[in-house]
Amino acid sequence: MTGQRIRQARLAAGLTLEEVAELLASRGRKITKAGLSKYEHDKSTPSPAFLMGLAQVLGVKASYFVREPSVNLEWLSFRRHASLTKSRQEQIKATAGRVAEDWVWLSSLFHPHWKPRFPGPKPVSSPEEAEEAAGALRKAWQLGDAPIESVTQCLEDHGAIVVDVTAKGVAFDGLCGRANRAFPVIVVNTSVPDDRRRYDLSHELGHLLMACDNLASREQEKLAHRFSAAFLVPARVARTELGNQRRSLRWDELGLLKRKYGLSMQAWARRAADLGIIGQSYYRALCMQFNARGWKQREPVDFACQEEPLRLRQMTLRALAEGMITADRAEEICPGGTAGLTAAAEPRRPAPGSARELLSLPRQARTQILSAAAADAEKVYRENRELTEFEAFGEKDLYG
Repeated sequence: MTGQRIRQARLAAGLTLEEVAELLASRGRKITKAGLSKYEHDKSTPSPAFLMGLAQVLGVKASYFVREPSVNLEWLSFRRHASLTKSRQEQIKATAGRVAEDWVWLSSLFHPHWKPRFPGPKPVSSPEEAEEAAGALRKAWQLGDAPIESVTQCLEDHGAIVVDVTAKGVAFDGLCGRANRAFPVIVVNTSVPDDRRRYDLSHELGHLLMACDNLASREQEKLAHRFSAAFLVPARVARTELGNQRRSLRWDELGLLKRKYGLSMQAWARRAADLGIIGQSYYRALCMQFNARGWKQREPVDFACQEEPLRLRQMTLRALAEGMITADRAEEICPGGTAGLTAAAEPRRPAPGSARELLSLPRQARTQILSAAAADAEKVYRENRELTEFEAFGEKDLYG
C-alpha cells in the first residue's frame, strides 16, 4: 500500500520518477529512478527516514504514505485536447483522487448512512432523449424551471464530489467518474469564466446520468452538450424567453439572458438553433460574427456566481472544531482553507456532556478530545498559583 501512496503523491505533484530522484539528491538523499520505481511497486520497503525526506519533496505529510487508501475511483469521461500530456492527465486524476479520498472519509464520519441522491444512468441515443434526461433530473431534484443559482452547490447538496483544478493554458475541460461506485466525482477547470464552468459541470453530469456507451465518442459528446444546455435552460424556458420562432437575435438580448441563467451568449444561440427557434443558416452566421468580434473566447458580458466547492472545507472545519482532526491534518486536506483559525481565535471546545457521549465517538475523536482536555488541565495547573503553592496541611491546621 505504501507504494501506491508514493505514486499517487508523485503524480499529484506533477513529477516524474527522474525529477523526484533529482530533488532527493539535492537534499542529500541519493536514489535511482529504478529504486523509486521499486518503492512504488512495493518491491522494496523505504525506511521511515527516507519517507520523511520524500514527503518534503512531494509536499505531503509523512503520515500520508502509511494511511490506508479508502477510495476506488472509476473514471468515465475525460474531455481534453490532444495537447494535454499523459503526465498532466495523471496529475489531474491523482489530485482528484486525493480530494475524493478525504471527502469520502469525512463524510463517513458525519453521515455514515447517507447516500448520493443521483438517479441511475438512463439509456439515451438521441437529442430528444438527452432533453428528457435533463428534465427528469430537474424534476427529481425539485428544481422547477428557475435559474440554477450555483451548479456546484446543487451537485454537492445531492452528494457529488466536485473538484477544482486550475489548468491555465492547458487543454482540459472536464473529468467525471465515481468513487467506490457510489459517489459521483466531477472535476472541472477553474481557469475558465463562471458560465463556462457551469456548462462544464452540467456536461460532466450528463456523462454520469446518460447511458450511451454503444455510441461513438463524438455522438456521446453531442448528447452531453445537449443535456448540459437543457439542464441549465429547459426548452420551455428558452421558448418563453425567446419565442417559438425568431428571424434574428440581438447581442444585448443574449447578454441579458446570460446574466439571468448563467448560460453563455454562444450557448444561448446554439440553444435557439437546437430548438428550432432560429434557422441553422442564421445560427452559422451568428457563429461567424462571434469569431469576427473576438467573442469566442471572451464574451462582452460577464456572469459571476458562487461555483466554488464548499462541502469538503465545511466538513474539515467541523472535524477540526470537534477535535476529530488536528490543525495540521485540516491544512493537509484543505490547503489554505483553515487560515486564520488559530487556537487563540477559536472558542473553547466544550467537553462531551457525559461519558456515554464520549464513548459514542470514534476512537480518533476520543483521543483528540482527551488529549486536548489533558493539555488544558496542565496549562491551568501550571498557571494557577493557588494550585501550585497549595499545601494540604499547614501548621495552623494541625495546631490552630
